[in-house]
Amino acid sequence: MSDVEQAVEDDVAELVRLRALLFETLGGDFFNPSSAVGDWRDALAAVLKEQLTADAVRILVVRGDNGLAACGIGSIEQRLPGPHLRNGRIGHVIGVVTDPAYRRRGHSRAIMQGLLDWFRERGVARVDLYASPDGEPLYRALGFADHPDPSLYWRP
Repeated sequence: MSDVEQAVEDDVAELVRLRALLFETLGGDFFNPSSAVGDWRDALAAVLKEQLTADAVRILVVRGDNGLAACGIGSIEQRLPGPHLRNGRIGHVIGVVTDPAYRRRGHSRAIMQGLLDWFRERGVARVDLYASPDGEPLYRALGFADHPDPSLYWRP
């Protein structure tokens, strides 16, 4: 059984390490950490420190022998309500990742269940995430389905 707990400030360096590992795993030029401009890791650490105590963010971890075994981040965004978004509250799952030495032990599932409980408690109407090919089976088993909205992005 995975012991899931909320992250604390002492976990920030490990959270940055795991997030970099996630980007390396996703591959391609878009996700390649070495192709990023500037030191994004320092910026990430600063934002994580701020977000640890934010009401609209939950950072869950599973501890390993020497650092974090896994982590996952959830955030809640308030949008305008609509027919398919009754209260406008959207949850986002950001970067669930498990260190390779700790995979296949249920850590990501336990983190996801903790995040989904947190979203339910806060009345979130929908939860969105991006799935890696390795993570997609877990998310589908938890009830996630293809998103009906088309998705585009723009970078200024």
